[in-house]
Amino acid sequence: MRRDPDMELIEVADSIRSMEIRGAGLIARSAAEAMRHTAQEFKGEDIAAFRQVLEEGKKTLVASRPTAISLWNAVQATLRGTQDAGSVEELRSLVVANADRFVKRSSRAVETIGEFGAKRLKDGMKVMTHCNSKAALSVLKTAHANGMDIEVYATESRPWRQGLLTVKDLSAAGVPCTLIIDSAVRWAMKDMDAVFVGADTICSNGAVINKIGTSQVAMAAHDSRVPFMVCAETYKFSPRTLSGEMVEIEERDASEVVDPSLLPAGVRVRNPVFDATPPEYIDSLITEAGVIPPYAAYEVIVREFGQGSIFEGTED
Repeated sequence: MRRDPDMELIEVADSIRSMEIRGAGLIARSAAEAMRHTAQEFKGEDIAAFRQVLEEGKKTLVASRPTAISLWNAVQATLRGTQDAGSVEELRSLVVANADRFVKRSSRAVETIGEFGAKRLKDGMKVMTHCNSKAALSVLKTAHANGMDIEVYATESRPWRQGLLTVKDLSAAGVPCTLIIDSAVRWAMKDMDAVFVGADTICSNGAVINKIGTSQVAMAAHDSRVPFMVCAETYKFSPRTLSGEMVEIEERDASEVVDPSLLPAGVRVRNPVFDATPPEYIDSLITEAGVIPPYAAYEVIVREFGQGSIFEGTED
Protein backbone atom coordinates (compact mmCIF):
# COMPACT_ATOMS: atom_id res chain seq x y z
CA MET A 1 0.00 0.00 0.00
CA ARG A 2 1.30 3.45 -0.94
CA ARG A 3 1.98 5.70 2.05
CA ASP A 4 2.13 9.45 1.54
CA PRO A 5 4.62 11.78 3.27
CA ASP A 6 3.30 14.03 6.03
CA MET A 7 1.51 17.29 5.33
CA GLU A 8 4.39 19.55 6.41
CA LEU A 9 6.66 17.99 3.80
CA ILE A 10 3.97 18.42 1.14
CA GLU A 11 3.57 22.08 2.11
CA VAL A 12 7.34 22.60 1.85
CA ALA A 13 7.33 20.99 -1.61
CA ASP A 14 4.45 23.24 -2.70
CA SER A 15 6.30 26.32 -1.42
CA ILE A 16 9.44 25.32 -3.33
CA ARG A 17 7.41 24.77 -6.49
CA SER A 18 5.67 28.17 -6.19
CA MET A 19 9.00 29.89 -5.36
CA GLU A 20 7.80 31.03 -1.94
CA ILE A 21 10.92 29.15 -0.85
CA ARG A 22 13.69 30.21 -3.22
CA GLY A 23 17.45 30.20 -3.36
CA ALA A 24 19.44 26.97 -3.57
CA GLY A 25 20.60 27.06 0.05
CA LEU A 26 17.18 27.71 1.56
CA ILE A 27 15.61 25.11 -0.72
CA ALA A 28 18.18 22.53 0.37
CA ARG A 29 17.85 23.23 4.09
CA SER A 30 14.05 23.28 3.86
CA ALA A 31 14.09 19.88 2.17
CA ALA A 32 16.40 18.38 4.80
CA GLU A 33 14.22 19.79 7.59
CA ALA A 34 11.08 18.43 5.91
CA MET A 35 12.59 14.95 5.73
CA ARG A 36 13.60 15.23 9.39
CA HIS A 37 10.05 16.20 10.35
CA THR A 38 8.63 13.26 8.40
CA ALA A 39 10.97 10.90 10.25
CA GLN A 40 10.08 12.38 13.62
CA GLU A 41 6.34 12.16 12.97
CA PHE A 42 6.26 8.55 11.75
CA LYS A 43 4.28 6.26 14.04
CA GLY A 44 4.58 2.50 14.31
CA GLU A 45 7.28 -0.16 14.18
CA ASP A 46 6.99 -1.25 10.55
CA ILE A 47 10.37 -0.33 9.07
CA ALA A 48 9.28 -1.22 5.53
CA ALA A 49 6.36 1.22 5.80
CA PHE A 50 8.72 3.84 7.24
CA ARG A 51 11.13 3.44 4.32
CA GLN A 52 8.22 3.84 1.92
CA VAL A 53 7.12 7.06 3.60
CA LEU A 54 10.66 8.44 3.33
CA GLU A 55 10.90 7.38 -0.32
CA GLU A 56 7.60 9.07 -1.16
CA GLY A 57 8.78 12.17 0.68
CA LYS A 58 12.00 12.17 -1.31
CA LYS A 59 10.09 11.90 -4.61
CA THR A 60 7.67 14.66 -3.62
CA LEU A 61 10.46 17.08 -2.74
CA VAL A 62 12.63 16.36 -5.77
CA ALA A 63 9.62 16.73 -8.08
CA SER A 64 8.99 20.24 -6.74
CA ARG A 65 12.16 21.56 -8.46
CA PRO A 66 13.72 18.70 -10.45
CA THR A 67 16.50 20.94 -11.80
CA ALA A 68 17.73 22.06 -8.35
CA ILE A 69 20.76 19.87 -7.56
CA SER A 70 21.00 21.39 -4.06
CA LEU A 71 17.58 19.91 -3.33
CA TRP A 72 18.55 16.49 -4.66
CA ASN A 73 21.85 16.53 -2.74
CA ALA A 74 20.10 17.60 0.49
CA VAL A 75 17.67 14.70 0.29
CA GLN A 76 20.46 12.25 -0.59
CA ALA A 77 22.56 13.51 2.33
CA THR A 78 19.62 13.17 4.73
CA LEU A 79 19.03 9.56 3.68
CA ARG A 80 22.69 8.54 3.54
CA GLY A 81 23.36 5.21 5.24
CA THR A 82 19.70 4.54 5.99
CA GLN A 83 19.73 1.30 3.99
CA ASP A 84 21.70 -0.28 6.87
CA ALA A 85 19.24 0.68 9.64
CA GLY A 86 17.67 -2.33 11.33
CA SER A 87 14.80 -0.72 13.23
CA VAL A 88 12.43 2.22 13.03
CA GLU A 89 14.21 4.02 15.85
CA GLU A 90 17.65 3.49 14.30
CA LEU A 91 16.36 4.75 10.96
CA ARG A 92 14.66 7.74 12.57
CA SER A 93 17.79 8.68 14.53
CA LEU A 94 19.95 8.46 11.42
CA VAL A 95 17.66 10.66 9.32
CA VAL A 96 17.42 13.28 12.08
CA ALA A 97 21.20 13.29 12.64
CA ASN A 98 21.91 13.52 8.91
CA ALA A 99 19.45 16.39 8.46
CA ASP A 100 20.86 18.31 11.43
CA ARG A 101 24.40 17.86 10.12
CA PHE A 102 23.45 19.03 6.64
CA VAL A 103 21.57 22.11 7.88
CA LYS A 104 24.39 23.12 10.21
CA ARG A 105 27.08 22.71 7.59
CA SER A 106 25.14 24.43 4.81
CA SER A 107 24.29 27.37 7.07
CA ARG A 108 27.95 27.82 8.00
CA ALA A 109 29.03 27.42 4.36
CA VAL A 110 27.74 30.84 3.30
CA GLU A 111 29.67 32.57 6.07
CA THR A 112 32.88 30.71 5.17
CA ILE A 113 32.48 31.56 1.48
CA GLY A 114 32.10 35.20 2.50
CA GLU A 115 35.39 35.08 4.37
CA PHE A 116 37.26 33.43 1.48
CA GLY A 117 35.73 35.63 -1.21
CA ALA A 118 36.32 38.91 0.63
CA LYS A 119 40.07 38.27 0.33
CA ARG A 120 39.65 38.62 -3.45
CA LEU A 121 38.47 42.23 -3.06
CA LYS A 122 40.42 45.42 -2.48
CA ASP A 123 39.55 48.90 -1.30
CA GLY A 124 37.90 51.05 -3.97
CA MET A 125 36.67 48.21 -6.18
CA LYS A 126 33.47 48.28 -8.21
CA VAL A 127 31.80 44.87 -8.26
CA MET A 128 28.91 43.48 -10.29
CA THR A 129 26.52 40.75 -9.16
CA HIS A 130 23.59 39.03 -10.85
CA CYS A 131 20.32 37.78 -9.33
CA ASN A 132 20.19 37.21 -5.56
CA SER A 133 22.83 34.82 -4.28
CA LYS A 134 23.26 34.55 -0.51
CA ALA A 135 26.81 33.25 -1.03
CA ALA A 136 27.82 36.09 -3.35
CA LEU A 137 26.20 38.65 -1.04
CA SER A 138 28.10 37.15 1.87
CA VAL A 139 31.35 38.00 0.08
CA LEU A 140 30.28 41.60 -0.55
CA LYS A 141 28.91 42.19 2.93
CA THR A 142 31.96 40.61 4.56
CA ALA A 143 34.28 42.83 2.56
CA HIS A 144 32.28 45.91 3.59
CA ALA A 145 32.24 44.79 7.24
CA ASN A 146 36.03 44.41 7.06
CA GLY A 147 36.26 48.11 6.20
CA MET A 148 36.66 47.91 2.43
CA ASP A 149 35.22 50.77 0.41
CA ILE A 150 33.43 48.86 -2.38
CA GLU A 151 30.50 49.71 -4.65
CA VAL A 152 28.17 47.08 -6.06
CA TYR A 153 26.25 47.11 -9.33
CA ALA A 154 23.31 44.68 -9.24
CA THR A 155 21.32 43.54 -12.25
CA GLU A 156 17.56 43.74 -12.15
CA SER A 157 17.36 40.00 -13.00
CA ARG A 158 14.09 39.73 -14.89
CA PRO A 159 11.44 38.38 -14.81
CA TRP A 160 11.31 37.89 -11.01
CA ARG A 161 13.53 40.95 -10.41
CA GLN A 162 15.59 39.33 -7.68
CA GLY A 163 17.98 42.25 -8.06
CA LEU A 164 15.59 44.31 -5.95
CA LEU A 165 16.16 41.86 -3.10
CA THR A 166 19.90 42.17 -3.63
CA VAL A 167 20.01 45.97 -3.38
CA LYS A 168 17.70 45.96 -0.36
CA ASP A 169 19.96 43.45 1.40
CA LEU A 170 23.15 45.31 0.52
CA SER A 171 21.71 48.71 1.42
CA ALA A 172 20.59 47.41 4.81
CA ALA A 173 24.20 46.32 5.40
CA GLY A 174 25.46 49.77 4.41
CA VAL A 175 26.99 48.71 1.08
CA PRO A 176 26.71 51.41 -1.65
CA CYS A 177 24.89 49.87 -4.61
CA THR A 178 23.41 50.69 -7.99
CA LEU A 179 20.62 48.78 -9.75
CA ILE A 180 20.90 48.37 -13.53
CA ILE A 181 18.65 46.79 -16.14
CA ASP A 182 19.87 43.43 -17.45
CA SER A 183 20.64 44.78 -20.91
CA ALA A 184 23.04 47.36 -19.42
CA VAL A 185 25.58 44.73 -18.32
CA ARG A 186 27.95 45.28 -21.24
CA TRP A 187 27.68 49.07 -20.81
CA ALA A 188 28.56 48.89 -17.11
CA MET A 189 31.21 46.16 -17.31
CA LYS A 190 33.96 48.51 -18.54
CA ASP A 191 33.95 50.18 -15.12
CA MET A 192 33.92 46.97 -13.04
CA ASP A 193 36.86 45.40 -11.20
CA ALA A 194 35.26 42.01 -10.47
CA VAL A 195 32.06 40.00 -10.82
CA PHE A 196 30.69 37.74 -8.08
CA VAL A 197 27.67 35.51 -8.76
CA GLY A 198 26.12 32.46 -7.19
CA ALA A 199 25.27 29.09 -8.73
CA ASP A 200 22.39 26.70 -8.89
CA THR A 201 24.52 23.76 -10.07
CA ILE A 202 28.22 23.09 -10.70
CA CYS A 203 28.79 20.40 -13.31
CA SER A 204 31.67 17.92 -13.30
CA ASN A 205 33.39 19.76 -16.17
CA GLY A 206 33.30 23.05 -14.23
CA ALA A 207 30.38 24.58 -16.12
CA VAL A 208 28.00 26.62 -13.97
CA ILE A 209 24.21 26.50 -14.21
CA ASN A 210 22.72 29.67 -12.78
CA LYS A 211 20.02 32.31 -13.23
CA ILE A 212 19.31 33.14 -16.87
CA GLY A 213 21.64 35.89 -18.00
CA THR A 214 24.65 34.68 -16.01
CA SER A 215 26.43 33.45 -19.13
CA GLN A 216 25.98 36.85 -20.78
CA VAL A 217 27.45 38.56 -17.72
CA ALA A 218 30.38 36.11 -17.85
CA MET A 219 30.99 36.76 -21.55
CA ALA A 220 30.92 40.52 -21.00
CA ALA A 221 33.37 40.13 -18.11
CA HIS A 222 35.64 37.90 -20.21
CA ASP A 223 35.60 40.40 -23.07
CA SER A 224 36.46 43.25 -20.67
CA ARG A 225 39.10 41.17 -18.81
CA VAL A 226 37.18 41.46 -15.55
CA PRO A 227 37.61 38.51 -13.12
CA PHE A 228 34.42 36.42 -12.92
CA MET A 229 34.00 34.41 -9.72
CA VAL A 230 31.29 31.95 -8.75
CA CYS A 231 30.33 31.49 -5.10
CA ALA A 232 28.88 28.04 -4.46
CA GLU A 233 28.43 25.66 -1.56
CA THR A 234 29.76 22.16 -2.25
CA TYR A 235 26.23 20.71 -2.11
CA LYS A 236 25.60 22.51 -5.41
CA PHE A 237 28.16 20.31 -7.16
CA SER A 238 26.36 17.68 -9.21
CA PRO A 239 27.42 14.02 -8.88
CA ARG A 240 24.82 13.17 -11.52
CA THR A 241 26.80 14.93 -14.25
CA LEU A 242 29.68 12.49 -13.72
CA SER A 243 27.46 9.69 -15.00
CA GLY A 244 26.74 11.66 -18.15
CA GLU A 245 23.39 13.08 -17.10
CA MET A 246 22.66 16.47 -18.62
CA VAL A 247 21.34 19.32 -16.45
CA GLU A 248 17.76 20.13 -17.39
CA ILE A 249 17.09 23.82 -17.99
CA GLU A 250 13.74 24.58 -16.36
CA GLU A 251 11.22 26.77 -18.16
CA ARG A 252 8.45 28.54 -16.30
CA ASP A 253 5.09 29.95 -17.32
CA ALA A 254 4.96 32.78 -19.87
CA SER A 255 2.74 34.82 -17.56
CA GLU A 256 5.84 35.60 -15.44
CA VAL A 257 7.16 37.58 -18.42
CA VAL A 258 4.07 39.18 -19.95
CA ASP A 259 0.28 38.97 -19.79
CA PRO A 260 -0.46 36.51 -22.63
CA SER A 261 -3.66 38.39 -23.48
CA LEU A 262 -1.53 41.34 -24.64
CA LEU A 263 0.23 39.26 -27.30
CA PRO A 264 -0.90 38.81 -30.91
CA ALA A 265 -2.27 35.38 -31.74
CA GLY A 266 0.44 32.83 -32.44
CA VAL A 267 3.25 34.61 -30.56
CA ARG A 268 5.15 32.32 -28.18
CA VAL A 269 7.06 33.26 -25.05
CA ARG A 270 10.06 31.30 -23.78
CA ASN A 271 10.92 31.74 -20.10
CA PRO A 272 14.04 29.70 -19.23
CA VAL A 273 15.12 29.98 -15.60
CA PHE A 274 18.80 29.07 -16.01
CA ASP A 275 21.63 29.08 -18.52
CA ALA A 276 25.07 27.42 -18.64
CA THR A 277 28.34 29.33 -18.29
CA PRO A 278 31.34 27.40 -19.67
CA PRO A 279 34.40 26.99 -17.42
CA GLU A 280 36.66 29.03 -19.69
CA TYR A 281 34.75 32.17 -18.65
CA ILE A 282 35.15 31.43 -14.92
CA ASP A 283 38.23 32.54 -13.01
CA SER A 284 37.50 30.64 -9.80
CA LEU A 285 34.91 28.82 -7.75
CA ILE A 286 34.70 30.02 -4.16
CA THR A 287 33.41 27.26 -1.88
CA GLU A 288 33.41 26.58 1.85
CA ALA A 289 36.14 24.03 1.12
CA GLY A 290 38.39 26.65 -0.49
CA VAL A 291 38.94 28.61 -3.70
CA ILE A 292 39.44 26.32 -6.69
CA PRO A 293 39.63 26.54 -10.49
CA PRO A 294 36.45 25.38 -12.29
CA TYR A 295 38.27 22.37 -13.73
CA ALA A 296 38.74 21.00 -10.19
CA ALA A 297 34.97 20.42 -9.89
CA TYR A 298 35.42 16.70 -10.57
CA GLU A 299 37.75 16.27 -7.59
CA VAL A 300 35.34 18.15 -5.31
CA ILE A 301 32.42 15.94 -6.36
CA VAL A 302 34.34 12.72 -5.73
CA ARG A 303 35.70 13.96 -2.38
CA GLU A 304 32.39 15.32 -1.08
CA PHE A 305 30.04 12.61 -2.26
CA GLY A 306 32.27 9.56 -2.67
CA GLN A 307 32.76 7.49 -5.79
CA GLY A 308 30.07 5.06 -4.69
CA SER A 309 27.40 7.72 -4.26
CA ILE A 310 27.82 9.22 -7.72
CA PHE A 311 25.33 6.86 -9.28
CA GLU A 312 22.90 6.72 -6.35
CA GLY A 313 19.44 7.76 -7.40
CA THR A 314 20.43 8.82 -10.92
CA GLU A 315 17.40 7.03 -12.27
CA ASP A 316 14.99 8.64 -9.80
